[in-house]
Amino acid sequence: MKIILLFLLSSFTLLKDNSVKDIQVLNKLVDDWHLAASKADFKSYFEMMDESSIFIGTAPNERWSKKQFMDFSKPFFDKGKAWDFKSNERNWYFSADGKTAWFDEKLSTWMLDCSGTGVLKKSKGKWKIMFYDLHVLIENEKINEFLDLRKK
Repeated sequence: MKIILLFLLSSFTLLKDNSVKDIQVLNKLVDDWHLAASKADFKSYFEMMDESSIFIGTAPNERWSKKQFMDFSKPFFDKGKAWDFKSNERNWYFSADGKTAWFDEKLSTWMLDCSGTGVLKKSKGKWKIMFYDLHVLIENEKINEFLDLRKK
């Protein structure tokens, strides 16, 4: 019985250590991704995204494949200034097999506070961004003013 209990406890510790390690790796990847945009490092930014990734921006028509997002973004990166998002808080969640991770984050941006949600996939030992959705935040009491602006 003691051996079984010891095995279970060590398994839990191993799983916990692996998830902590994955979270550190994933935080670095997403932080580096945001940093690459702020440094206008086009190559690094898009290498962190899977070929089949989707990016959803803040405007109603902004839903891009990786290629479309690259085409849209290239002029900004070429000017040496893309965007600068800094995460203030990030929460991670994992699939049972540990090969899919998703997160939500609070961001400081030129648009004031925003939030983002993303999904990453681990393939051949490497994490890639599969999906990212950027949200501009609006207080509930300001929504009617916002709606009026949208109608103009």
